[in-house]
Amino acid sequence: MHPDYLKLIEHSIKAKKFSYSPYSEFSVGAALLSSRNNIYTGTNVENASYSLSICAERVAFSKAVSEGERKFRAVAISSSRNEYIYPCGACRQFMYEFGKDLDVIIVKSKKDFIITKLIDLLPGAFDKRSLIQE
Repeated sequence: MHPDYLKLIEHSIKAKKFSYSPYSEFSVGAALLSSRNNIYTGTNVENASYSLSICAERVAFSKAVSEGERKFRAVAISSSRNEYIYPCGACRQFMYEFGKDLDVIIVKSKKDFIITKLIDLLPGAFDKRSLIQE
């Protein structure tokens, strides 16, 4: 395990405290580690028009990309539930744009987490190769 992963887990747990989730009361925090060792956090932001809500993972990636980052090592995701909560399909596809080999850390607590690869969560993903016409 990368030495910064425990720090990343802590950041994801802190980030969920800022969740805006008045409808579901389901708070999620994400912390993203760039290849330059910068950490970007995100939390879910709900909207009364549910389709306009945005997940914590996409917030963290958007913050990082808007700061010039394009390469990432890992993302840690924690929630207000006492169980392993995996990213939704939209977030998996969004994250895949930046690297299928990304480590995804699914967090229950600072001491209880699972590390997997994004490619294992999204086999057969749609990517730029899917857009090439032969």
